[in-house]
Amino acid sequence: MESAHTGVSRTAFLRSELLAGLTSSFALVPECIAFALVAGVNPLAGLYGAFFICTLTALFGGRPGMISGAAGSMAVVIVALVVQHGPQYLFATVLLSGLVMVLFGALRLGKLIRMVPHPVMLGFVNGLAIIIARAQFEHFKVPGAQGPQWLHGAALLLMAGLVALTMAIVFLLPRLTKAAPPALVAIVGVGVAAQLLHLPVRTLGDMAHIAGGLPTFALPAVPFDLATLRIVAPYAVLMAMVGLLETLLTLNLTDEVTATRGQPNRECVALGVANVASGLFGAMGGCAMIGQTVINLGSGGRARISGVTSGVMILLYILFLSPLIERIPLAALVGVMFVVAAQTFAWGSLRVLHKVPRNDAVVIVAVTVITVCTDLATAVLCGIVIASLNFAWQHAREFRCDTRDSADGARTYVPHGTLFFASAAHFQTLFDPANDPVEVTIDCAHLHVADHSAIAAFEGVQQRYERAGKHVVFVHLSKRCSALLARADFAVKVPT
Repeated sequence: MESAHTGVSRTAFLRSELLAGLTSSFALVPECIAFALVAGVNPLAGLYGAFFICTLTALFGGRPGMISGAAGSMAVVIVALVVQHGPQYLFATVLLSGLVMVLFGALRLGKLIRMVPHPVMLGFVNGLAIIIARAQFEHFKVPGAQGPQWLHGAALLLMAGLVALTMAIVFLLPRLTKAAPPALVAIVGVGVAAQLLHLPVRTLGDMAHIAGGLPTFALPAVPFDLATLRIVAPYAVLMAMVGLLETLLTLNLTDEVTATRGQPNRECVALGVANVASGLFGAMGGCAMIGQTVINLGSGGRARISGVTSGVMILLYILFLSPLIERIPLAALVGVMFVVAAQTFAWGSLRVLHKVPRNDAVVIVAVTVITVCTDLATAVLCGIVIASLNFAWQHAREFRCDTRDSADGARTYVPHGTLFFASAAHFQTLFDPANDPVEVTIDCAHLHVADHSAIAAFEGVQQRYERAGKHVVFVHLSKRCSALLARADFAVKVPT
């Protein structure tokens, strides 16, 4: 019997999905612990959040194959909240942000991701690749009396050697066999070697102990009043926007890799429900994680099974398997994440920088730099603004107008293009009421009226001709143009 997803046997399909989920779960653990520490909460809160968010979005979301968890992009925006008000306000914020996400998806606003230009997408993946790689260097440090200190000497050589070995396995194993995900083989292989050789390596257990029980339901211990709402609402909206943006962009990337189309609105609703559940069980919020998604896709994960496996394994690590998981060398996970960063970076964008229009090249570089220096939401918004201004400028430059004079002395103007805020001023300079004949016609057959600035430009032209004592009429107005003018109570003169 064959799987509907891959055309291979159901057994092979199930094996591939389970191994992909197991591999991505290994990569989730250190990331979620690190992000919890960044947010200033118990590492278990990050792991519980990964369990809820990964499992629920995999079960009910609109993009099979995508891995979600407690994300650093969302952890960063609530650091100040935890410092000032404590973890319980964080859980209330996660709960409210989840409701915002559900509302976003219910209103079918997920389609707005189509407004993100391709150069912004390239800058997004490049910036995240750099962030993923840069974050791994923190594991080359150890706690010191005056703060984290870089490894040196034999410890540094051992760490670098194991990282290089892990990367070599991930890159070279697919050339020998595809029977198992290379990232999984690398993690397990390096871990076993470190144990058998008794190598003095840092492990996951050195970051935090992950043993615990089942998450317990509890409403956030905060006053449910307007004062609390005023505190958490700004953070909740910011968390929701950052999480939705990263999720939808990762969804687009997954669509490209798998050559399939996801359901963005369904994914938004599922992500919101998952964050509500996290908030109700004292866990961190989260969203799609591009690094872990790349690992899952590269390991063969394409269906919901891989995501559910990844989420459930996180809970199993907490309940039963923490002694084994805590022995995994950090070097193995760092090596895998370096490979992920290399695979995530759009190297082709470097080759085409001198071939694409200069403005698109600027957008790619700007979004990459802003993502690295600030945050994803700011970078994408800046990229969209830059791309939109460029589009408006180019569209305005293409506006032109033809002129025809008839035998009876009348003149006809035939404007071509889109009349909107950027071209409205140029539109008005095309006409010369002082020197035009008494009868003037403006043929709008090739004119697209876009906004209120266009209506104001129409009105300005008509008033200029009236003051000059001349007669101007508009012909071949589209239905949309006529409706816009009528709604604005602007009486356009048409032929009688």
